[in-house]
Amino acid sequence: MSRGDRPARQETARAAGGHAAPRIALGVTGGIAAYKAAEIVRGLTKAGSEVHVLMTAHAQKFITPLTLQTLSGHPVLTDPWEVAQGPDIQHIALARGLDLLLIAPATADILAKLAHGIADDFLTTFHLAVTAPVVVAPAMNVWMWEHPATQANLATLKQRGVRIIDPGVGELACGEEGIGRMAEPEAIVAAALQSVGRGGVKKKPRGRLRVAASS
Repeated sequence: MSRGDRPARQETARAAGGHAAPRIALGVTGGIAAYKAAEIVRGLTKAGSEVHVLMTAHAQKFITPLTLQTLSGHPVLTDPWEVAQGPDIQHIALARGLDLLLIAPATADILAKLAHGIADDFLTTFHLAVTAPVVVAPAMNVWMWEHPATQANLATLKQRGVRIIDPGVGELACGEEGIGRMAEPEAIVAAALQSVGRGGVKKKPRGRLRVAASS
């Protein structure tokens, strides 16, 4: 089956109530770890997921939309003012039938926007339209991670049921040592598949996760 035929066949399977590949939206934000999004897309698609990538303007400074479009087999979404096919607005059209919103890397800025409901670009606008589970993989400087504002935003997101894939400890892009580097792509892929019921755990009902989790 070609990539071009895949979406239509998945829609047919969904409509018939049969098995279909999980539909995952991957939000990529403007951190140095954005280049690892290619590995995440590759891992998810290899596991049989249908991946749609959403990029912020800053993310496009680190990795090109064309790279992620090639790996995912779907156009990369960046502009909230572009319309999809027919009368549907992109962020609403994609939100329908979505199984998971995964944001990796998730910068301190995007965490703050998610926590406070700010919708000033495609990704943050899309987040407010999504009713599927949300998983984020933070990546930032150790001092930004430990700042009370960031920790308060994380607490707010956890309270809402967002799953946080905790960053690792090691050398950061700034040259400092500490917590803040994004979790490895393999771990992020595993957490995403687990959240959609492909990792040995029964898939939760549609809607944001009701029990906060942190891995």
